[in-house]
Amino acid sequence: MRPIRTLAAIATVAAVSLAIATPAVATPDTTTATPTVEEQRLDQAAPQEILRRSGFDGVAPDFARALAGVRSPAEAGRVIAHQGGQLWKRAVDRVQGRGPAGGDLSRDDDRPLYWARLGMTRALGQWRPDFPLTDARRAALLDTLERASRGEDSIDLPAETAGQRVKRIVVTGFDPFQLDDDVRRSNPSGAAALALDGTTIRTDSGPARVETAVFPVRWGDFAEGTVERTLLPAFRSGPRQVDAFMTVSQGRVGRFDVERTNGAWRGGYPDNANVSRTETVPVPAGVPTPRPQPQWTTTTLPYERIVAADTGPVPVHDHTEVTEIPAGGTTPVVRPDGPTPGSTARAGGGGDYLSNEIAYRATLLRDAVGLKAPGGHLHTPVLQFGPGNTDPATGRVTDPDFVHNREAITAQVRSILTVVAATA
Repeated sequence: MRPIRTLAAIATVAAVSLAIATPAVATPDTTTATPTVEEQRLDQAAPQEILRRSGFDGVAPDFARALAGVRSPAEAGRVIAHQGGQLWKRAVDRVQGRGPAGGDLSRDDDRPLYWARLGMTRALGQWRPDFPLTDARRAALLDTLERASRGEDSIDLPAETAGQRVKRIVVTGFDPFQLDDDVRRSNPSGAAALALDGTTIRTDSGPARVETAVFPVRWGDFAEGTVERTLLPAFRSGPRQVDAFMTVSQGRVGRFDVERTNGAWRGGYPDNANVSRTETVPVPAGVPTPRPQPQWTTTTLPYERIVAADTGPVPVHDHTEVTEIPAGGTTPVVRPDGPTPGSTARAGGGGDYLSNEIAYRATLLRDAVGLKAPGGHLHTPVLQFGPGNTDPATGRVTDPDFVHNREAITAQVRSILTVVAATA
């Protein structure tokens, strides 16, 4: 029987302790998981080359060997949390220039993290320990691995002290996506998150510490609360509460967009698991949220200052367009200046995919807990390969234009974030 691999199962078993004692007479686990859609892409030539040229090709084999030495569910939890956290740290260190590059792939690349993680999740799915491991426990271990290897459980904002105040900022990015069209793809929002994690931004109003995480491009994970679980500790009142937050994703060609309005609608475009969802954004149980669920949320980023500032070569827009069903109507209408009263969302400024959804979820949570801080969504330009390297069937996994474009996007994200930090 295939172990449950979705976060729906994970949420159900989140309270199950991994430290439950092994029965006196143990029956070894004989079930393994069929590789997921994402894991199946791992065997293609481009992902293997990315792993090899970054030195991350040894991550999954090393993880499998670590699993082979595990003797109990409790030990499994510890080993997997450590290994996942080490992958995140290694990816951050590589992008930020610490330690060996591991190969000739440019250091700014986000893709080694993505593909190495999939190698680890596949190894976990195929692991057959010498002790009983239920589907529920395996799912909980998978959740541990996902969260640790994405930085979701290691956001470490500095506490307020009597000395110089350090502002606290959280930034999020995404995995590569649309990989069936081109498996070589990188996501500049993920690259920016790796480049910014743990860094300090200097502003005229003081320093700001940045902590980041990278989210999956999967409807199911969002429905089960991965965004809220990650952000809520930083959004609640207390000495480590954020002073600003910015969710980031890849958007349109040749422009940055500060998305003014976010909509409560999923448009159904397939995710990285080739799953579609067309529905109102589902709010997970157990997290603070306004009732009734609003159709729209609004950015509190300083969009006027961002647009006016000289943040880099690519134009930055205050993007106000949405698609709505007007009150009393049945047909979607595009509104260039935002929603009208009583309307039903069909697309926010960021569309109807997971970039709009993370913006909606983050700002909805902001409103639910009464967080008074700048926060909202930034769309980056589309990261493009260089001329002559656009055909995924014959193209190379990288080229000088591709690297330059990604580095330039990251630099401008940092500049935009500096504007945000200065107003926090």
